[in-house]
Amino acid sequence: MQKLRQRVFQAWFRFRRPMTLGVRAVVERSDGKILLVRHTYTKGLFFPGGGIEKGERAETSLLRELKEEGGVELTGAARLLGIYSNDPAFPNDHVLLYHLRPEDWAAGEPTSFGEISERVWASPFDLPEDTTPATRRRAAEVFEAGPNDGYW
Repeated sequence: MQKLRQRVFQAWFRFRRPMTLGVRAVVERSDGKILLVRHTYTKGLFFPGGGIEKGERAETSLLRELKEEGGVELTGAARLLGIYSNDPAFPNDHVLLYHLRPEDWAAGEPTSFGEISERVWASPFDLPEDTTPATRRRAAEVFEAGPNDGYW
């Protein structure tokens, strides 16, 4: 049922916007752990983020999504790490990945209720078992100089 709901959402989204763009962020804490979130509508742990709304700047979307999903408030500059094609999972979708170092953000209260079921701080070298494959690849790329094939 969950997979069907995700496919219906993607179809609706595709109808509304033939090309999509999203943001995600590697939010790093001073102890080296990174923030992962679990959504209520799909399986696995992800970096916080989401879709860029029509007419919205990428950085504005990033600020909104980080506040909603993790209570993260930007106090410095988010560094753009790369732009990735998400075509294999969602045709014509792209993801902008940012990195926030500990000095770039402050903890606040999340504003999203009902979308996020869990927030997890994990070592990028020992991620929880149900961390999504794309999240694992990006963590390896950032923290272990892993490969980047350009795909999310």
